[in-house]
Amino acid sequence: MKVHLSRPDITEAEIEAVCAVLRSPNLSLGPKLGEFEQAFAEYIGTKRAVAVNSGTSGLFLCLSAMGIGPGDEVITTPFTFIASATSIMMVGAKPVFVDIDGDNLNIDPDKIEASITDKTKAILPVEVFGSPARFDKVCEIAEKHDLAVIEDSCEALGSALNGKKVGTFGKMSVFAFYPNKQMTTGEGGIIMTDDDELADMCVSLRNQGRGKGGGWLGHERLGYNYRLSDINCALGIVQLSRIDQIKAKRRKVAQMYQEMLDGDERIIVPTEPDGCEISWFVFVIRLTGKVTLDRRNAVLEAMREKGIGVSNYFPPVHLQPFLAEQLGCKEGDYPVTEAVSQSTIALPFYNNMTKDDIATVCRTLSEVI
Repeated sequence: MKVHLSRPDITEAEIEAVCAVLRSPNLSLGPKLGEFEQAFAEYIGTKRAVAVNSGTSGLFLCLSAMGIGPGDEVITTPFTFIASATSIMMVGAKPVFVDIDGDNLNIDPDKIEASITDKTKAILPVEVFGSPARFDKVCEIAEKHDLAVIEDSCEALGSALNGKKVGTFGKMSVFAFYPNKQMTTGEGGIIMTDDDELADMCVSLRNQGRGKGGGWLGHERLGYNYRLSDINCALGIVQLSRIDQIKAKRRKVAQMYQEMLDGDERIIVPTEPDGCEISWFVFVIRLTGKVTLDRRNAVLEAMREKGIGVSNYFPPVHLQPFLAEQLGCKEGDYPVTEAVSQSTIALPFYNNMTKDDIATVCRTLSEVI
């Protein structure tokens, strides 16, 4: 590839921090875990943070801690990474999809109430591509119907809506740290909440169901090994300390894309919705005109052949074969999601992209289209 789809931003400070842990006797459940959790809680502004081994694990533990399970329904979006839906299925509950707003690509609050039933226990909205657009409206609906909000913030670290930070809208929220995210721990995630009882339950569940003071072989409940090692936490501590710098780098890349692609009527270029401060996760354009899945895929293939890393963020979750089979979903169920999904192209996006890299991507895209 001439230009890769994504790349982490690792400095000598991260490398030194990881090596320091490797030279210590505390590779897991050591001091770096608590240090990372405290730093993250302070950054987001919540009382508690519980680090786990992935965003998927975090969502699953939130649902589990809230007692959501078989017979329950959780409303979410069909335009997302699949874990938003499968985490609901992992606890035995049913994901109920609500179509998206075609402008900001988040779940459409105006369509949520029609899907609320007596089985609905929570709403799990996603800040798609880092945008918290209309999350205040989602929370108003949840409060009206006495539903919990579990905020999937895995793509949105550092974003805000009308000055309110992402990660503070829900009763619980989850961030993720895969290497293509704003910051990385290699693999990892973190749960945020102001509720001590829920946080304590997540601490127990991530650590094989152990309780406070029960000892290494004392297990109070069914639990899991979803721990995040001190090695990962050390990496995360340094990355988090650089988050303002990282956000600024990514904003600069997004702005260069916006400037270079401005005026091309063959595409829709992402911008910040009113009231939103986006911490850019990816940069996803959409084709306009007579868009078909075959046409979009032909563009993806041609871009890759020319050495440009691109992807199709996101295919409709409800049309993933096993999910469609289990939930009875079919084409046409969520038309906005389906129309958007067949038009999207995720362009290369990472902190240290140069102006020349971006110019190469934009020139190639224009030629291919």
